Amino acid sequence: MSTSSSSSSSSSSQSLKIGIVGFGTFGQFLAKTMIKQGHTLMATSRTDYSQLCHQLGIHFFRDVTAFLDAGMDVILLCTSILSLSEVVGSMPLDRLKRPTLFVDVLSVKEHPKDVLLKVLPEESDILCTHPMFGPVSGKNGWTDLTFMFDKVRIRDEATCFKYLQIFATEGCKMVEMTCEEHDKAAAKSQFITHTIGRALGEMDIKPTPVDTKGFQALIQVKDTVMGSSYDLYSGLFVHNRFARQELENLEQALYKVKEKLIQSIDE
Repeated sequence: MSTSSSSSSSSSSQSLKIGIVGFGTFGQFLAKTMIKQGHTLMATSRTDYSQLCHQLGIHFFRDVTAFLDAGMDVILLCTSILSLSEVVGSMPLDRLKRPTLFVDVLSVKEHPKDVLLKVLPEESDILCTHPMFGPVSGKNGWTDLTFMFDKVRIRDEATCFKYLQIFATEGCKMVEMTCEEHDKAAAKSQFITHTIGRALGEMDIKPTPVDTKGFQALIQVKDTVMGSSYDLYSGLFVHNRFARQELENLEQALYKVKEKLIQSIDE
């Protein structure tokens, strides 16, 4: 009896009141694990998700002012890269009841860092994150999946720790790096992957009766990338200052490969 009571008390002390802004596919994906862990969730979004939220046990707010009046520990920003500035800029932040931890999950990091530092009240904490997985790759759990974070402005270490524990307790590989370091690396990895996938989509490549494992992997890259929104891809380019150089590097590399092939013919 005492063990059960102690466990319940410990769980309660670790629970957070989390408000999600932008309750699309990714916000819903994160919410399900947060609910499973015992956190209290609220949400607001341009689309009316009140019925879905009711089914999940989440209070949905159509009005952003009422949402901010609810007094959350954490406000999780799950907007698109392109809409973040507009969404945060239009929020009546003067309605915040107390210092709040703002967390973003965008696939670029310097952009949300700059926006949040500029727009949020000085007393609001800022944690920039990038869960390097989604509803497909994380459908069977988050063990060994990478979670990047940067403690941009943290005064309430306890709340920040509790939030990070959501991912740590699910087995994520926790990687702390600066937003700049993230964007440099992501331009070479995520942006290039999306670019190649988009190019293969333009070529309309399809499975053949004689596919190699390598070609099957390319098909998978194409299908995964084309299954995401163009706004995401555009955001990876527009709001990552390192992406343009990587695009030029890819163009130059393709040109060099083409030149070598042509030289082979001439020889």
